[in-house]
Amino acid sequence: MKERIQSFGRFLSGMVMPNIGAFIAWGLLTALFIDTGWLPNAQLSSIVGPMLTYVLPVLIAYQGGKMVGGNRGAVMGAIVAIGVICGTEYTMFMGAMVAGPLGGWVIKKFDKAVEGKIPSGFEMLVNNFSVGIFGLLLAIVGYYLIGPFMGAVLAILNAGVQVLVNNGLLPLVSVFVEPAKVLFLNNAINHGIFTPLGAEDVAVAGKSIFYMIETNPGAGTGVLLAYMLFAKDKTTKDSAPGALIIHLLGGIHEIYFPYVLMNPLLLLATIGGSVAAMIFNTTLGLGLAGPASPGSIIAYAGMAPKGSTLLVILSAVIAAGVSFVIAAPIVRLSNSKTSLSDSTNQMKEMKAQSKGISVDQVSTVADSITADIRNIKHIVFACDAGMGSSAMGASVLKKKLTDAGRSDIEVKHASVSEIPSDAQIVVTHNELADRARRNAPQARLITITNFMAAPEYDALVNELKA
Repeated sequence: MKERIQSFGRFLSGMVMPNIGAFIAWGLLTALFIDTGWLPNAQLSSIVGPMLTYVLPVLIAYQGGKMVGGNRGAVMGAIVAIGVICGTEYTMFMGAMVAGPLGGWVIKKFDKAVEGKIPSGFEMLVNNFSVGIFGLLLAIVGYYLIGPFMGAVLAILNAGVQVLVNNGLLPLVSVFVEPAKVLFLNNAINHGIFTPLGAEDVAVAGKSIFYMIETNPGAGTGVLLAYMLFAKDKTTKDSAPGALIIHLLGGIHEIYFPYVLMNPLLLLATIGGSVAAMIFNTTLGLGLAGPASPGSIIAYAGMAPKGSTLLVILSAVIAAGVSFVIAAPIVRLSNSKTSLSDSTNQMKEMKAQSKGISVDQVSTVADSITADIRNIKHIVFACDAGMGSSAMGASVLKKKLTDAGRSDIEVKHASVSEIPSDAQIVVTHNELADRARRNAPQARLITITNFMAAPEYDALVNELKA
């Protein structure tokens, strides 16, 4: 179930994440040039509406269509999205998430049906007219059916959110968000759910509290501070400062997930910190003008509307403080033998027991794919989204290989769902191992628990060097 949710969430966020730059551009436009912005400008503020209504949903639909049906699917998705957009008064981010994949799926099925049956010389004619005709038909369907239906769904969701806000219950969302994050659903939650909902708020009020729920770096900061000061395991304690810098300044939240997984009681710390910050945010009516992506304190403060920068930063400080107060005694009183490597072994045992097999059998399966170590040319570091922790891990591994005299080996980073077919070795977090194995059956799989101080890096480098 967790893998299916991860995959579905990855599909949703996969339509949004490649377009985050456009969302940030729109957020900056809003923060700077609307009437209440830093630099009010009537001419430039006129860009905000069309960008929100048309450009962002079409980009989402284009990406969704491309994920399903390639370049032809991307064009189909954009065509269908226009019909959906014009079929309702609501901003159609969620409608675009339906329109894009639907358009890609239809043209993919058509191409498969006519493959090898088109008379020679008529390929371009059929290809162009098929997209035009099917795109038009689906745009009409989008206008009369998908747009109004998604508008009704959005109205219900907005009403539900309003109930939470009016009754002061919105902070309780963190009770579900924080555990989901450490199961690598953070990108799905933030970009698949909160980013579209937040855009609706920004269109009306110029800011949204939804952008402050998942992206607040404070909760993870408190946990890493507790490990840095009180961890008994030297390896864990030494790795915490580097992880803290990457988490807080780099915005890669995945870096602290293994520390929480190592001691699940620390979920109480992250939940407590996040709830405290959300109470503060809702009480003062705070919000961000655009998505803080990555979730760095720099991006978090940079998206603050005029006059609220210090309060937004204070929100992160409150989350970090509460999280640290809860995490410190948990870390300090934890078993001195607990370490990241111990946690990995324990998770393997639990997984093996759930399947009714031994740990040795699990290891045999994990190592059953081998590669000719002399001919390794392509290593892929994979994470859920393929943009944050995987990019960092690939950089660390590449530097180690270069120092070892193996700069000839190419190290890429990618989403665990889109591992290149030429990957010979795949490095990923053990929580994503099953998905990685399924998407890259040809590759040797190496799993880690700590992105910064994984002993598996050095073991692999030494093996390749030898």
